[in-house]
Amino acid sequence: MLRIGVLVSGGGTNLQAILDKIDSGYLDNCSVVTVISSKVGVYALKRAENHNIPSEVISRKSYSSLDEFDTALIESLEKQGVELVVLAGFLSLLGERFNNHYKNRIINVHPSLIPSFCGKGYYGLIPHERAIEYGVKVTGATVHFVELEADAGPIILQKAVHINEDDTPETLQKRVMEEVEWQILPEAIRLYAQRRLKVEGRKVRILP
Repeated sequence: MLRIGVLVSGGGTNLQAILDKIDSGYLDNCSVVTVISSKVGVYALKRAENHNIPSEVISRKSYSSLDEFDTALIESLEKQGVELVVLAGFLSLLGERFNNHYKNRIINVHPSLIPSFCGKGYYGLIPHERAIEYGVKVTGATVHFVELEADAGPIILQKAVHINEDDTPETLQKRVMEEVEWQILPEAIRLYAQRRLKVEGRKVRILP
């Protein structure tokens, strides 16, 4: 059984997508054993409560350094025996200590086709706003392993959606979430649980 820790900062729609796939049997050898939020009172914590999953709030501003914040996160995750860390809309920076401790065991979903519209400051509606402003015809989402540089780790899965003429950042965000993020994030977790992901330098090979 793969023990998963999910880090959140908001409503937790991607957390819910993971929980739904576990409930349906798609993720049949996986369990979310803890949910950690960077903010108090977010709905993702309610989703954890509804599934009887232990949760905790660990806020960056409660610690004087990034290293101390990393240490607090690691201690909490280790206490629950977490093997895979999933960033599901987690908006706090993670430092070198955390990244080294969970090397190739942290995955993130980003709402664009990396390397487009990604990196520092590209979160929430911003990637969708930039895609529409730039006039690209296709966008989507990417699941990748996390490294110290934002959105720069090896890519696991990507899926595209076409941008419609009448799309707003809000309609595009909703479609990318529902048609892409909620599909490829659980799929990447499933591949990881099946030990089918092999990192080879900058690339991820999916084993048969």
